[in-house]
Amino acid sequence: MAFIENNENGLVYMSSTLIGARHAFTTRFGGVSTGIFSSLNLGSNRGDAPEAVRENYRRVCALMGAGVDEAAVTRQVHGAVVRTVSAADRHVCLSAVPYEADGLVTAEKNLPLLCFTADCVPALLCDAEAGVIAAVHCGWRGSVGDILKNAVEAMCALGAKPASICAALGPAIGKCCFETDDDVPQAVEAYLGGDAEGLFVRRADGKTLVDLRGANKRRLVQLGLREEHVDVSEECTFCSHDRYWSHRYTRGRRGSQAAAIVLR
Repeated sequence: MAFIENNENGLVYMSSTLIGARHAFTTRFGGVSTGIFSSLNLGSNRGDAPEAVRENYRRVCALMGAGVDEAAVTRQVHGAVVRTVSAADRHVCLSAVPYEADGLVTAEKNLPLLCFTADCVPALLCDAEAGVIAAVHCGWRGSVGDILKNAVEAMCALGAKPASICAALGPAIGKCCFETDDDVPQAVEAYLGGDAEGLFVRRADGKTLVDLRGANKRRLVQLGLREEHVDVSEECTFCSHDRYWSHRYTRGRRGSQAAAIVLR
């Protein structure tokens, strides 16, 4: 298992060899936005020019084999709600999303799922045999709220089996840079039932560095996924802020990248 860099028509994205469906973890490269949003910004509420954002969406949707108004997208509130979506949930680009959900699940073909990040963990899940996929935004609050459990349960309701699900946890802020107060490690430890060894580095200044991707991988294995079926990117969005959007590095003046997946 490995993450691979791809370049299609100038759009640079990462993919995992484990995921048996068309998918992408976008970078900052390959769009038309300018200034601080240069160039592939997929955040529609950050202050970027709407026509540029729409063109960026068009390019990512084309990568998924769909039109710009044919994907289902998250409306993220750092919660743990996972929505099972169908063709009726296709989103007209830049319009208001009529539900709140940090994760999406579907068994419908040709319906791309998109979630968005700028340091949080993007998770793409796929049971290729059952034909069920998910795209999940895992911020620390959603993670400890057990959004991945909700996603796996929603996939199983559509016929997936945990042992057949493969998952990829994409570029996100790493243990090297995710500095927190005590509330985060305490919540992560509770979330994992105490199985948190090696996920934290306690610093002399009282702060703790947290491996959120490692915590989410551990949770997926607890939920019945095989360890060898979980791929984890080693790229840190904060360290690689020239390549990925990082909320912490830019102090909020930034765009968003997407994690996208589709059944063909």
